[in-house]
Amino acid sequence: MPLLQLIILAIIQGLTEFIPVSSSAHLVLAHYLVPGWQDQGPLIDIAAHVGTLGAVMIYFRKETGQLVTGGIDVLRLRDSQERTLFLLLALATVPLVIAGGLLYLLDATWLLRNPFIIGTSFIVFGILLWIADRPKPEPANNTLSIRKVALIGLAQALAIIPGASRSGVTITAARFLGMARPEAARFSMLLSIPAILISGAVVALDIIAGGATATASDALIVVILSFLAGYAAIFVFMKMAERMSFTPFVIYRLVFGTILIAVALI
Repeated sequence: MPLLQLIILAIIQGLTEFIPVSSSAHLVLAHYLVPGWQDQGPLIDIAAHVGTLGAVMIYFRKETGQLVTGGIDVLRLRDSQERTLFLLLALATVPLVIAGGLLYLLDATWLLRNPFIIGTSFIVFGILLWIADRPKPEPANNTLSIRKVALIGLAQALAIIPGASRSGVTITAARFLGMARPEAARFSMLLSIPAILISGAVVALDIIAGGATATASDALIVVILSFLAGYAAIFVFMKMAERMSFTPFVIYRLVFGTILIAVALI
């Protein structure tokens, strides 16, 4: 696979995985704008997942350690704060697993690859993010209750629609539920850990079933670049969430969605 394609795919995946702009939509547009690009194959997909997973786990290494401890506490039937966090993240991940599983079993993923659908989704969910992010008169409520986590998890299931953005819909839901911007962004990032692990596992099964065409060196390049891009994106996004609204991302979504619709209509 051409080195330039590997670099572009890895950087796109890393930069857009954790911010509310949809990595899948950008990858779709890249294929439309660069004629002759070959499909990157499952090995490159999983390499990009490994890189971005490493980025979020290292950036939130304290929370990652708590999740590991919480998982052990679940197995040991031991009550702890770490166990509660682990179970809350598991609860929020269930709707996405069900929605993604149904889509995969029905072999209907191709229905959501149309640029017009993706562009429309980009705009609609961008507007919802803007509404949710408007200033609120009441103080932020960052407490993670079962109800709040379940609702955010239901919103995350919408991420199966390319253009919706997993981080975008979870942040939107968290802001609608009264969470402050930094906490909404942080919880969205933590939710990405099980989401990326599960999607990466699915891709790994595809590799086992059908084999992989990419070389190990190609995969290593993608892992490193997607890790670096992902870590940089998380760092910048978390700083932005502490200092400003999500309006710049809303504007970007509206412009990008319009471009996608235009591409579809040409």
